[in-house]
Amino acid sequence: MDELLRDFLTETGESLDRVDAELVRFEQDPNNVAILTNIFRLVHTIKGTCGFLGLSRLERLTHAAESLMGKFRDGMPVTGEAVSLILSTIDRIKGILDELEDKQEEPAGDDTDLIAQLAQMARQEAAASPPPVPEKISPAETAADLPLDAGGGETAVPGADKAADDATERPAAEAGDRLSSHSIRVSVDTLDRLMTTVSELVLTRNQLLEIVRRHEDSDFKVPLQRLSNVTAELQEGVMKTRMQPIGNAWQKLPRIVRDLCAELGKDIELQMHGAETELDRQVLELVRDPLTHLVRNCADHGIESPPARLAAGKSRSGTIRLSACHQGGHILIEISDDGRGLDIARIKAKAIETGLAGEAELAGKSDADIYNFIFAPGFSTAARVTSISGRGVGMDVVRNNIEQIGGTVELKSAAGAGTTFTIKIPLTLAIVSALIVETAGERFAIPQVSVLELVRAGGAGSAAEHRIERIKDTPVLRLRNRLLPLLYLREVFQLGDADRDSGFVVVIQVGNQVFGAVVDGVLHTEEIVIKPMSSKLRHITVFSGTTILGDGSVIMIVDPNGVGQTLGRAAQAQVESIELKQSEEAAVDEKVALLVFRAGSQRPKAVPLPLVTRLEEIDCRRIELSDGRHLVQYRGQLMPLVRIDADAALRSEGAQPILVFSDRGRSIGLVVDEIVDIVEDKLDIEVSGSRPGVLGYAVVKGATTEIVDVGHFLPQAFEDWFRHRGAAKTDGARRILLVDDSPFFRDMLVPLIKAAGYQVVAAGSGADALAAIKSGNAIDLVVTDIEMPDMDGFALARAMRSVPAAAGVPIIGLAAMVSDDTIERGRAAGFHDFVAKFDRPGLIAAIKEQSAEVTRAA
Repeated sequence: MDELLRDFLTETGESLDRVDAELVRFEQDPNNVAILTNIFRLVHTIKGTCGFLGLSRLERLTHAAESLMGKFRDGMPVTGEAVSLILSTIDRIKGILDELEDKQEEPAGDDTDLIAQLAQMARQEAAASPPPVPEKISPAETAADLPLDAGGGETAVPGADKAADDATERPAAEAGDRLSSHSIRVSVDTLDRLMTTVSELVLTRNQLLEIVRRHEDSDFKVPLQRLSNVTAELQEGVMKTRMQPIGNAWQKLPRIVRDLCAELGKDIELQMHGAETELDRQVLELVRDPLTHLVRNCADHGIESPPARLAAGKSRSGTIRLSACHQGGHILIEISDDGRGLDIARIKAKAIETGLAGEAELAGKSDADIYNFIFAPGFSTAARVTSISGRGVGMDVVRNNIEQIGGTVELKSAAGAGTTFTIKIPLTLAIVSALIVETAGERFAIPQVSVLELVRAGGAGSAAEHRIERIKDTPVLRLRNRLLPLLYLREVFQLGDADRDSGFVVVIQVGNQVFGAVVDGVLHTEEIVIKPMSSKLRHITVFSGTTILGDGSVIMIVDPNGVGQTLGRAAQAQVESIELKQSEEAAVDEKVALLVFRAGSQRPKAVPLPLVTRLEEIDCRRIELSDGRHLVQYRGQLMPLVRIDADAALRSEGAQPILVFSDRGRSIGLVVDEIVDIVEDKLDIEVSGSRPGVLGYAVVKGATTEIVDVGHFLPQAFEDWFRHRGAAKTDGARRILLVDDSPFFRDMLVPLIKAAGYQVVAAGSGADALAAIKSGNAIDLVVTDIEMPDMDGFALARAMRSVPAAAGVPIIGLAAMVSDDTIERGRAAGFHDFVAKFDRPGLIAAIKEQSAEVTRAA
């Protein structure tokens, strides 16, 4: 193919994608001159290039579309019909470009029907529009518009377009000339070959490093280290050339959502956040179709019709939200809607109908497990087949495509509140860091992005800190008061039975699933090049590829997703159930980590250690006094310093010890005199505090200790601390379920509630809270933040009413601002009371009142 034609096809394809998205934006914001100018410039450039290359059919089409958009620029109202007509023209142009790429010549065809519609639309709208308000027009625009005759055609005025371009495009051209020395266009094939070459270089580097490891005194050690550094820099540079913003995969989504709205009769707003997040081009291409399918599903199945939304107390317009961000070596993508949520009853019925599960089996499954049936091949709950969905083809393909590139798809849904899909994919598929482990005399590579930590474990009778135990034949590891289900890679890979309950445990996370893989040894970490599996081995789901180590050995790369699937669902559920009961039974009298310090007096004071972000010693010269407040520059922002009482004075020289408390981007420093110790003890407050800032007094390691109420000091630093984060506090009756998505505030509020004489069970999300309620453990009162991701407080309250044992449990909602609208929504959802988050006395009073109601009802 001619190089000029190839460049034209590439640039025009990119421009048309931008025009698609910009037209949808312009339809929603018709007074935005910047958007219209950008669209006009793109179409004008395409038209000019078509004329230069002699592509007459494309030139006529683009000219007709440009003429109609010119009327918009003159003040003609923007209508949905006009935008639809231009989008149809863009689709026709794309079809012609596809044939042009295949045949390398412009296909013959007659577009007079579309051109006539564009011209008629321009005449009709212009006649119906009031005369445009005269505005200052540049000579270039005048020169560009003069060649148009009354019939919408173009007279033969030699050089008119060139004159317009010379007058209007010169600054951009000059900018382009300046930028031309900083950028070039490189073909994808060239980049792929370069990546392959770098991969081979990495393998060679690894082999040389292995040789040097065996010869410590080698003269090659220093130059090889330099070669290793250069290789790493080259690898990073090549990776950067392959990185593209994920927004490139989102360009067509606004147009798709717009067309779906017209077809389905719905009002949907598409919000996109994090479009600048970059990932490897190869991964981007593989994730493009799954993202499109999920957005279409949200629009078709998730968002209700306007009448249904209004009847449910929602706004007429629904929302689909896309967001992307980096998380370690992964990209995290969320696609969520505020629609009806998944119908669990219909999913159960369909699962029974298709033979996926029986009624007895479904009764023992959690809601999350039942939701996952939608990923089964051929599964659909659609009442009828449409051009959009209903055939049961798609969701299984979405999951398979994501998992094939080492990613995961998670699903959360709440009735009446919407559905969220969370996709986690690797940044790149070429070179990754891996942990090399050994089991049964064989070595394997585990991608390090899935590894949380390593633990050395002993058997049940050993003196090791961490011991492998068995619960009904299921091996588990008790790690920081949590039961972790285990599997032995020796058995998973069918290399023999595990002959001992000891070894190294590789803690792996796949989505929300965390488990331990027991191996015989951990060797080292290494940058590995991923090689594809042989076609004869691709059915083995526990492996994702192969690699060559530095010593020349070929080993298998473990697929954490496949390994996680071998962990029986029953075993996982059994461990989770036991863990939940044990945590609830120990919630009242378990030992907690406490930071003991002194401030203002010799009496020891303490706060729960999980609340403390850092212990710092600040140079006193860095402390500034402004408007009566002490401040210090800390990690790129100003941090207020707060004293526990008037006796806790700041030092004037040397280093000032402080306790740093942080949450959601804000930090405060609590001034102390000295750090005494970190201890583990029961937090049993025996005497309530008599002054603000003190929860009460407890015996900690034999000494009477003040338990500090951190929540009292937060508003002294930031008056809107609680309103800022949309945080929640929770309290309860005899046994209270506290629900808040922030670990900081859960750790802060549990001691406060215990000090008021209640037992506390904490949950980090609405879904976790619902699971605790369904587990059968008695809950007397629920206090929940109303602003939480996925399942908020309103959705939790509605879901509780469908659980017979929890239908009468009082619910207290915590809100940053308690408005009439919030109260009305709360009453409809089933809330008994609302308390402002910063009203601590009001919260305790509400808990006592609801507790008394529970007692009277009993």
